[in-house]
Amino acid sequence: MGILSRNGLLMILLLFLFGAVRIHAEIKTCTSKSSPCRFKKMICPAQCPSSSPKDPKAKVCYINCNSPVCKAECKNRKPNCNAPGAGCYDPRFIGGDGIVFYFHGKSNQHFSLVSDRNLQINARFVGLRPAGRTRDYTWIQALGVLFDSNTFSLEATRAATWDDKIDHLRFSYNGKELMIPEDHLSVWQSPEEDIRVERTSKTNSVIVTLPEVAEISVNVVPVTKEDNRIHNYQIPSDDCFAHLEVQFRFYGLSSKVEGVVGRTYQPDFENPAKPGVAMPVVGGEDKYRTTSLLSADCSSCAFSPSEVSEQKDSVVTEYGMLDCTGGASGGNGIVCRK
Repeated sequence: MGILSRNGLLMILLLFLFGAVRIHAEIKTCTSKSSPCRFKKMICPAQCPSSSPKDPKAKVCYINCNSPVCKAECKNRKPNCNAPGAGCYDPRFIGGDGIVFYFHGKSNQHFSLVSDRNLQINARFVGLRPAGRTRDYTWIQALGVLFDSNTFSLEATRAATWDDKIDHLRFSYNGKELMIPEDHLSVWQSPEEDIRVERTSKTNSVIVTLPEVAEISVNVVPVTKEDNRIHNYQIPSDDCFAHLEVQFRFYGLSSKVEGVVGRTYQPDFENPAKPGVAMPVVGGEDKYRTTSLLSADCSSCAFSPSEVSEQKDSVVTEYGMLDCTGGASGGNGIVCRK
């Protein structure tokens, strides 16, 4: 009898604790007419009860309104350089097909990463070419985003030496510089509410959200002395080449999406990069070069917002934030098939 009583009390206590956690957990829902989860209530998991936690290192509650699963999940707020949609290092990308590839471009030039009818994302590369090298070492220094008739840019500012307590991010919207307070969870939103920028740490990290279009996680980092030693970049003493680590999540790209990264989301795209190769480099400089950070004039660019209302093309389901490391050494040859 005593054992039964103790078991009963334990069960009541567990139910109470479970209920307490649920009380403090956010309830999320989707409002888009096209979402299979529209107006369904989804409770955030106990491991990530909030979509805006006070702790910058905590995971956040997230719902994918395009997924038929209709379940709240936990995710990291900073870019995962070993998952689909990532662009890090010099630059090493992981496509929507989960395959790792390198695209070097050229220093001080601009290239289209994603080009679809309603979205254009360009990158400015910075770098250097030491004597005797046949190509530039490059990193992503800035992103330019075009949507509807608007433009947005963010860039890593130059730094001689690295101090993570100093913010190295600069923003602009429709040609005007934005000032976003240096504080975890500081938010700026456009008057039309079609773009939102939220700091995910006091300095150097943000998430850019275009509702129902895309989400971009960004982190500013330097080229470290260790990286410089290992790769023999020959970085000068007065520039640590502050650059961006990025990870993209897309919602409903068309099947004709283009760009260095965008093309890997095409349903029938055959990636020329071979899994298992130490450094699979792909081309496309001529196809995807733009004249500026906020131009959509590359020869293969598809950006045409005037056609969006007439779009009847099929869309590509997004799996962009899956962790697909799969035990591959160094992240080479990550493959996550849809």
